[in-house]
Amino acid sequence: MKSYTEYLFFNTARRREYINITDKVASALKKSGISEGMALVSAMHITAGVYVNDAESGLIADIDEWLERIAPGGRDYRHHRTGEDNGDAHLKNLLVGHQVLLPVTEGRLDLGPWQQVYYAEFDGQRKKRVIIKIIGE
Repeated sequence: MKSYTEYLFFNTARRREYINITDKVASALKKSGISEGMALVSAMHITAGVYVNDAESGLIADIDEWLERIAPGGRDYRHHRTGEDNGDAHLKNLLVGHQVLLPVTEGRLDLGPWQQVYYAEFDGQRKKRVIIKIIGE
C-alpha cells in the first residue's frame, strides 16, 4: 500500500469563509499515483472544518445562516474567559466536522454528481492548514 501527504494553507480575508477545494484534492490525488483507495481531507485547526456538499451559492449562504443561528458569534461563551473571542467557531467546527473520507476509484475522486469538497473557515484572518492524506494502491 502507498501513501501520499499534501498540505493546503489558508489565510482568509474574512473571519468566516467557505472555499471549494475539490480541485486541490483531485490534484493531490493525481500527484499521488494512487488509483484505488481513500483520501482523507482534514482541517488541522479546531475553528475550521471540511465538508462535502453542493457548490451552490444559495446553499452555502443557507449553511452559513444555519450555523450562525445554532452557534451565533458575539455571544459571551465561557471559552472567552481564556482571552479568546472565538467560542462560536469551535462550536461551528463540531457541527460541520473537521474531516471527510473520500473514495478513490480508477484514479479519481469517486464523488456523486453534485458533491464538492469544502474548507470552512470560522475564525480566519490567520494562517491555517488542511492535510490531504491518500492511501491505497
